[in-house]
Amino acid sequence: MSHSQPDECGGVRLNHVRVATNGLALHAAVAGDGPAALLLHGFPEHWWSWRRQIAPLAQAGFAPWALDLRGYNLSDRPIGQAAYRIPQLVDDIAGVVKATGQDRCDIVGHDWGGVIAWTFAQMHPDLVRRLVVLNAPHPSLFARELRRPRQMLRSAYALFFAVPWLSEAVLAARDFAAVRAIFTRTTVRASAYCNADIDAFVAPLRTPGALTAALNYYRANLRAFAHERDVTTSLATDTLVLWGERDPALDRRLLDGLDRIVPRVHVERFPRASHFVHADEPDRVNDAIISFLREP
Repeated sequence: MSHSQPDECGGVRLNHVRVATNGLALHAAVAGDGPAALLLHGFPEHWWSWRRQIAPLAQAGFAPWALDLRGYNLSDRPIGQAAYRIPQLVDDIAGVVKATGQDRCDIVGHDWGGVIAWTFAQMHPDLVRRLVVLNAPHPSLFARELRRPRQMLRSAYALFFAVPWLSEAVLAARDFAAVRAIFTRTTVRASAYCNADIDAFVAPLRTPGALTAALNYYRANLRAFAHERDVTTSLATDTLVLWGERDPALDRRLLDGLDRIVPRVHVERFPRASHFVHADEPDRVNDAIISFLREP
């Protein structure tokens, strides 16, 4: 992938659009026709995170909208940590759902995109048809596990990300070597990310303010996560959770008790996949998502 935006992905034509929502504009790569499926990426990626899912979804009769979340790549980049709090991110997605022209959309989220997806489904159940979450903990269960040493240790990197200036300097040093290592050292499949893919994720982070915007997701929300209370109402949305069990940052215990919060959840585990489960095992992930979204 070059640093310009490709006009096709997996043989499927892409339409690049800017969506006005919540006082800013988000970029989306859109393909196919049919029910809209919003694809929400995580750190430190952008819409290209879904390069292996876009064509299969479109060919299966869906219209994937692969978004750049606020602060990333071609989407607007507001200044200040407060602009990246979860309620703002959720409101962004509500506007995108309306922009599709459909009453409800399927929501698919990974990492931070998954956290947004969980909260969006809780706050706007009327806008969600089906929910798919990849390696992103439910906020209530994450708060529970953060109080335990095992997950606390795994989340220590997030405390470093919360330190202004220093974390930017370390992550950007030596041509973003630490960012590149996120892809090369945590994935299981050697071909999950080629050099061109990694270059495509690094390139937008060179823009002044872009790396800070990505880190603001952590800085704006970590305290809120730590004080998250147990939910008192369950999520009634049909939900699929895909979980790579070799995730170095998220303990598998984050799934314990999920069925009490989300009664209509199905969990599919991937013992040989990492945090980037959709890159490590794209075929199986695609089959699982498409089968789930096709269910009556």
